[in-house]
Amino acid sequence: MTPTAPELLAGCAAALTKPPRAEDGGVFDAARLLTVATINALVAQECACGAAVRVAENAALRAFLVGAAPAYGGAFEGARDIGDGDLSLAALDQANARLRRLLIDLHEAVETAGDQRTDRKILALYREMAGNRELKLPVSKPDILINNVK
Repeated sequence: MTPTAPELLAGCAAALTKPPRAEDGGVFDAARLLTVATINALVAQECACGAAVRVAENAALRAFLVGAAPAYGGAFEGARDIGDGDLSLAALDQANARLRRLLIDLHEAVETAGDQRTDRKILALYREMAGNRELKLPVSKPDILINNVK
């Protein structure tokens, strides 16, 4: 399961609203705050570009699948009809899951056919999609945070 931004933020809120126990103070509490800060920084990145990345990815998947339909069957032509819905992250993810399922089906057909050229194109598409979704861990100074706790 990949947690959604709202789920991650709810977890961060829960971690911040729970008062620390006396035995959890010091280094443990500092590490908890650093973890919450890191998760929030990653969620901020996802919120900043998440919809745009999904819209572009869904369009690329649709185009690839529709382009493969003449060689691998009309089932992939149906990708054209998988819309992005209301453009919320949830709707975009739902469309993306359907398109990725079709891409997996196509990849299986391509491998069965021994079509190395299309196989390489699919692998390149996977790499491109992963790169576009990459989030950067924030630079942090955990030693400074932890060493200043008394």
